[in-house]
Amino acid sequence: MRALPWAGLLALCLTASTACSSTKNGDGSSPDTGSATDTDRGGPDGGITGDGGSQTDTGGGDGNGDAGNGDTSTGDTGTSTSDRLFPDTAPWNVDVSQAPVDSESADVIAYLDQVGFGLGHIQIDFSMEVLDADASAPFMDFQPTRDWYDVECDDDAVPVPAGGRLEGESGYACTNDGDCHLLVVHHPSQTLYEMWRADIQEDTFRGGCLAVWDLTKDYVPHGRGEQCTSADAAGLPITPLLFDADEVAGGEIDHAIRFILPNDRIRASVYVHPATHSTGATSGPASAPPYGARLRLKSDFDMSKLPNDAARTVARALQKYGMILADAGNVALTARNDTYSTSTWDGLMGSHDLEAIQPSDFEMVDGGVRYAYDGDCVRQ
Repeated sequence: MRALPWAGLLALCLTASTACSSTKNGDGSSPDTGSATDTDRGGPDGGITGDGGSQTDTGGGDGNGDAGNGDTSTGDTGTSTSDRLFPDTAPWNVDVSQAPVDSESADVIAYLDQVGFGLGHIQIDFSMEVLDADASAPFMDFQPTRDWYDVECDDDAVPVPAGGRLEGESGYACTNDGDCHLLVVHHPSQTLYEMWRADIQEDTFRGGCLAVWDLTKDYVPHGRGEQCTSADAAGLPITPLLFDADEVAGGEIDHAIRFILPNDRIRASVYVHPATHSTGATSGPASAPPYGARLRLKSDFDMSKLPNDAARTVARALQKYGMILADAGNVALTARNDTYSTSTWDGLMGSHDLEAIQPSDFEMVDGGVRYAYDGDCVRQ
């Protein structure tokens, strides 16, 4: 078993890094600062860091509570498209509308119906940024912080497109002590780079766990390796599970959606595929969903309960592809910001538009083998 990240020499925190500035509690988590949303997020190794940056409870717009500007001309980040990432055989791209129901589904749904989603309802976080890098994007080496873990995290140079930004930030500097995810699709090499707790200031690049994904592979069944994390706690890629304004405006989302719960509502130290990882911060009972659980909206859900076509588009995706438990926090679903998309969230969809959907409206798709989390990452 690998050492705890804050104790290992190979996960040295450079104290000058903004991304490492928060004092850790004994369980590896940051203190709960009482932010409006995700104060108990798992992070790749269970640290509590506040998914969604400064996301507020305001309705539409981006993760900072203001409407996106739809600007597609910044740097070489290009325009986000709804093109599916990874092969059609990748787990998050597979239609599960006819997949068998898990034997634990009734118990899990009853538990969630009792405790509720984070914040007590389904809400949407619009703060994630996805950058498109072309051949002109320079590659930068980074200095690992204590949020980088030996074996399970990669140390490759990362493409950094001009004019890009981190999750919850206006640029590449991690100034708000959030998750500061850096998500980059490098099109020439068909590679996805995802980093947790990135921080680039001038020529200094410090970063937490980096997961490098080959977009030509489906990663079935072992992901990047059993017991291995990624830039998300469940060991999954983030980007292919995010829905964006262009997809919603076009009326179709053709992939599963990223789903999160508070740590105390996630089954303790258990995961199912397609997840490959859990965390010591999870503390839910045996009736709680494990990391990797895939919840499918029931086919008879009454769509008239939803306020607009955008919400119904997301609901149809939840019926066909479901939502996969990928991380810990309070805001249940995660969308891309509209910084680089053609469509904008303002006037299209608000953060509360799915509130009519209750836990009892879901069923859990068969998850197969339950894996006990031991932290002993074996890379594939």
